Amino acid sequence: ILQLVTACSYVGEQGHMALLGHSLAAYISVLERERLRKLTTRILSDTTLWLCRLFRYENGSAYYHEDDREGLVKMCRLAINTHYEDYATEGFTLLSSKHPVIYQSAACRPGLGQHLCSQLGLPLSSLCIVPCNTMFGSLHQMDVALLDKLIRDDRESGKLPLLLIANAGTPGAGHTDKLSRLKELCVQYNMWLHVEGVNLATLVLGQVSSTVTAATKCDSITLTPGPWLGLPAVPAVTLYRHEDPALSLAAGLTSSQPVEKLRALPLWLSLQYLGHDGILQRIKHASQLSQQLLEHLKTLASIKTSVGELDELNSPVVVFRFSQDNSARKFPFLGCMCLGEQLAQQVPLSGVDVVELEDEGTCVRFSPLMTAAALGTQENDVAALVEKLGEMIPVLSCTLRFRQDFKDEVLQKASLSYIEDQSWPGLGGVRYEARTTDLDEDKRQYRVERINSDLLKKLMELDTDLYFSDGPEFCEEKNCIFIGMATEDLDVAELVETIVSIGRDIEESGKLFENMTEVVRRGIQEAEQQLQKANEEKLMEEGVLRQIPLVGSVLNWFSPVQASVKGRTFNLAEGQKLFRRHGAGSDSVSDTSSVSQLEESFRETAHVQAIDAEEAEVPQEHHVHIVAEMALSDQHTS
Repeated sequence: ILQLVTACSYVGEQGHMALLGHSLAAYISVLERERLRKLTTRILSDTTLWLCRLFRYENGSAYYHEDDREGLVKMCRLAINTHYEDYATEGFTLLSSKHPVIYQSAACRPGLGQHLCSQLGLPLSSLCIVPCNTMFGSLHQMDVALLDKLIRDDRESGKLPLLLIANAGTPGAGHTDKLSRLKELCVQYNMWLHVEGVNLATLVLGQVSSTVTAATKCDSITLTPGPWLGLPAVPAVTLYRHEDPALSLAAGLTSSQPVEKLRALPLWLSLQYLGHDGILQRIKHASQLSQQLLEHLKTLASIKTSVGELDELNSPVVVFRFSQDNSARKFPFLGCMCLGEQLAQQVPLSGVDVVELEDEGTCVRFSPLMTAAALGTQENDVAALVEKLGEMIPVLSCTLRFRQDFKDEVLQKASLSYIEDQSWPGLGGVRYEARTTDLDEDKRQYRVERINSDLLKKLMELDTDLYFSDGPEFCEEKNCIFIGMATEDLDVAELVETIVSIGRDIEESGKLFENMTEVVRRGIQEAEQQLQKANEEKLMEEGVLRQIPLVGSVLNWFSPVQASVKGRTFNLAEGQKLFRRHGAGSDSVSDTSSVSQLEESFRETAHVQAIDAEEAEVPQEHHVHIVAEMALSDQHTS
């Protein structure tokens, strides 16, 4: 509930209007049937009329749907019903005689074609992927000449070209296909042309590029006003033109159920609240943010935009990547991935993300039409993005330049292993390997884990600007240390030598501790064995009967045992002799020598006392009395 309240606090007034629409739809659905029919018809017709006027789509109808792919599915059904007249009665048996083909650009969103075939019950062979340009024009635009050839080949093989999916703003780079030329091909081969993309939002502006304006002449377009205007939980809209209402009904585009028409109510309320000026201002603001960022990117030498100059002037999507002559070519994925992730974390209101393009590879994308309304992105956020970008470029350049040097230095050290991870935004990773070969694999892995864990803690305590970590979250390598970004004054050789030195100290101290533990363990085992041996000797000397409590006391009374006192010592100082520093002189005084002298003095004193005791005169009666008392004491104790 707390998270829900927090999320609602970020929803603006226009968002509350959209949410209010869902509540009103529930109340309106219980009205009397005739009143409900009139009200829903009015809401649906008004919303459709406003959208057609806003986006310059004359004489169009509208289909409102929650899944933004559902409108395209309905358009395919409409095209099938149009080309196969008996499809409503004969069904898919008609398709076997003339196989339908759906064409889509290679730059379309992933999985779109597969979703269409799944929903329509068509085999994947009905889907034809049209490659983008390779020689002329944008690398993200559909190759029109190749499309023409594919259509002619399919017609000659007895197939039916059914529908073409084009882009007015590709999902990755925001490019627009040559819609005018594609429309001519579709008219020539009697195909349905459907257009989707973020650039369709610019149709509401006063000045629109001719490439995007051509979408208003297509057979259908899909709009997503929710993210464009920052409206939560509003449906997507597919505008289309078709003259036969019966075929539209057969395709599921119209419904006689009034409740179905209430899907448009949240969007109807939001459009009423924003008004024409409010909608225009939001779209215009997003386009201006793109242009602002684009102008600043042109001043940065190491940043390259991946779109053509013509598309930069028209597209509200800006895609750029980090580019450097030498080092970035070795690690192209690393530079852009690092750049995108850092910018997204440090300037979250910018809404930038990382995309993977077919030709340019990993790039950073800024698409304010999809994010600015929800995040509230402003000009100062773009300025902060540019400022942070300017700070990161020198650091990123140094990191990429030193990355190979770091790898070379690590490979020269026998005690280090280099960890290759292209997703890590830094110098790279290392692992300190244990030099002991007499251990089994489990013990060796445990020692490596402990050494590298302690080594990471020691490195993190150093007074340095470098960042040390145990690696990415999904790194396959374990027990590693990853070093972050570097600055110009970094001494790579000194860094690697420091890692080796600290690792060696940790390893040696660990061996010392293990050796001391082994000495103590063996000493304890030896003492236990000696105690067990003493108990056995006592048993053999005194006999079994003396070990029985009552009988033993009586025997000890009549025949006392004259047992010699035996003792055992456990000298920890003897084990310490193994760990003395090499080269220490014999005349030097140590703790061990002090202990030995103390023991020798104690032995001499005990010897003198024993001689004095033997020379002393003790009466015989007193001696017998003492023995009797000792026997009684043993009996009570038993």
